[in-house]
Amino acid sequence: MILEINTQNPQKRLINQVCDCLKNGGVIIYPTDTYYGIGCDIKNKKAIERVNLIKKRTKKTPFSFICSDLTHISEYAKVSNISYRILKRLLPGPYTFILEGSKEVPKMMLTNRKTAGIRVPDNNICTEIVKNLKNPVISTTASDENEEPFEFFAQMADHYENLVDIIIDGGDVPNGPSSVISLISDQPEILRRGIGIVDEFE
Repeated sequence: MILEINTQNPQKRLINQVCDCLKNGGVIIYPTDTYYGIGCDIKNKKAIERVNLIKKRTKKTPFSFICSDLTHISEYAKVSNISYRILKRLLPGPYTFILEGSKEVPKMMLTNRKTAGIRVPDNNICTEIVKNLKNPVISTTASDENEEPFEFFAQMADHYENLVDIIIDGGDVPNGPSSVISLISDQPEILRRGIGIVDEFE
């Protein structure tokens, strides 16, 4: 099923429909401020396993996940004062921050170092979904068999229409990766340069 949702003012009825799907173990494709992502409710183990099958990934590589705001992040990660100031300044935005996960994060979502990749994208659709669901949504790029993002929405929709429950058409997205920054210590470390500007951390 393809749902057209307004990026500037997401229709509440459609957001509720997406959240009902996620609560029932559904898998969706949704827009972010980087790529279109594949996601499910972080609290639903079977749905996460289904995303692993779709992406042909092992459990050894945890997905990142999306929170709605800074308060939400603090429920799922340990945030120092220095990290908080960085997050407050840069989010929402095209960044993935590596933080130490809290007890709220399912073990299968953590690395061996008990860390997690957390995002707050600058996209009204995905943040409204997370706010209404009240749980984070896992995030992995909706890519082809070669892990390459699709150039056109129609190509992606054709590829995934029989693999996921809902595909959200939220218009064009930047089609570039997030910048990944580790905040495990109080000295930020750039792990990947992407759309988000990271010059201040060099």
